[in-house]
Amino acid sequence: MEKRESFMLVLSTAIISGVSIYMNKYAVKGIDSDIFTFSKNILVAIFLFSLIVLATKTKEIFSLKKQDWLKLILVGFIGGSVPFLLYFKGLQITTAANASLIHKSMFLFVTLFAFFFLKEKLNRKVIFTVLLLFIGNVLLIKPKIGLNNGEILILAATILWAIENIISKQILKDLSGNVVAFGRMFFGSSFLLAYLLIVDKTQIIFNLSVHQTHWILITSGMLLLYVLTWYNGLKHTDVSIATTILLLGSPITAILNYASGTEITIAQATGIFILVIGIITYMNSTKYLSIGELKKSWTKQTKA
Repeated sequence: MEKRESFMLVLSTAIISGVSIYMNKYAVKGIDSDIFTFSKNILVAIFLFSLIVLATKTKEIFSLKKQDWLKLILVGFIGGSVPFLLYFKGLQITTAANASLIHKSMFLFVTLFAFFFLKEKLNRKVIFTVLLLFIGNVLLIKPKIGLNNGEILILAATILWAIENIISKQILKDLSGNVVAFGRMFFGSSFLLAYLLIVDKTQIIFNLSVHQTHWILITSGMLLLYVLTWYNGLKHTDVSIATTILLLGSPITAILNYASGTEITIAQATGIFILVIGIITYMNSTKYLSIGELKKSWTKQTKA
């Protein structure tokens, strides 16, 4: 898979993310957040396993070594279970705007971790555009500055997701994106189920209404598309660049909110503009899909 194809997959993830956040706002209403998260994750795990079987890729799963399974379990624990519990608990305490800003800051942690652990490049231009992107998010989301227990929980969840992306990037050197996605969702669901059993919430699953079930199915489909495009795109893309591209989800969510009647202020419109410019600048500063790269890709395609 070429760099351009990987970019398109990650860009698709950003679009899916922007739409999913908008939809989840309505889907989670009236549903216990833990049940909502577990139901989506386990359904996606089942879908992914079915996809792997249909694609006759089960050989890859059965050929996994013990250390591969341990890595997938770690990804499921760090990325697919604990941070979700921390995030939704924190969301009950703090404001949605503050929670969104903290979560969108994940690219900062990923960029830093990738520099130290994956040796991805970090120069002055990258630092400048990262700050530009952060400012764009502040203008778009309009948070209330502060730090309470809820925000600390969300910050912890964000850092765990950042760590999970670093680990996943390492695992993707040897495993396919579909298998890593399956491991994340399956083992994440297993840990979430253990938590639900401990807090005695499992009976809620059997009392979901038809309306709630429909929303879970719809958002599960979005989550399936998210993990499929994300992990397959991440396999051939620098993790710092991939998480930065995800920020395009914020303007998409804002536009959908505007279409449904929510007003976008001048400051938010400015934030959207800065985000888009910042991401383009970031990709060029890292020589990723720069004008030169696009010309080479176009020349290759025309010759073919």
